[in-house]
Amino acid sequence: MESLSPNIFVKDINKTIEFYKLLGFELTMTVPDTGDYVWAMMTCGKVTFMFQSFSSMGEELPEIKRTDGGSLLLYINIKNIRTFFEKIKDNVTVLKGLETTFYGATEFSILDNNGYVLTFAEDEK
Repeated sequence: MESLSPNIFVKDINKTIEFYKLLGFELTMTVPDTGDYVWAMMTCGKVTFMFQSFSSMGEELPEIKRTDGGSLLLYINIKNIRTFFEKIKDNVTVLKGLETTFYGATEFSILDNNGYVLTFAEDEK
């Protein structure tokens, strides 16, 4: 295996793109190229997310629930976590502020605009 790029299902691709731009992600690819997107890829450093509209799935893969959020936490390692937290904290829903864990990482968690939990972490040793 070489990489993992989650394909996250959302109701509104454009709102999702704007939210992830607040976090420093860049839009790298869309389908279609212009207009009403049904799929988008966004990257920040080595992290890649793909977002796809629920409506674009039609009746395919009924095992994928057509609801926002879920039992999923995306754990993202970053550098300069304190600076990043200060930059975004007033523009996002913070679920858990900066804290140092028993395993030595500094972490915080936010809720994205679709109800998914993102935890950012840095090993500050």
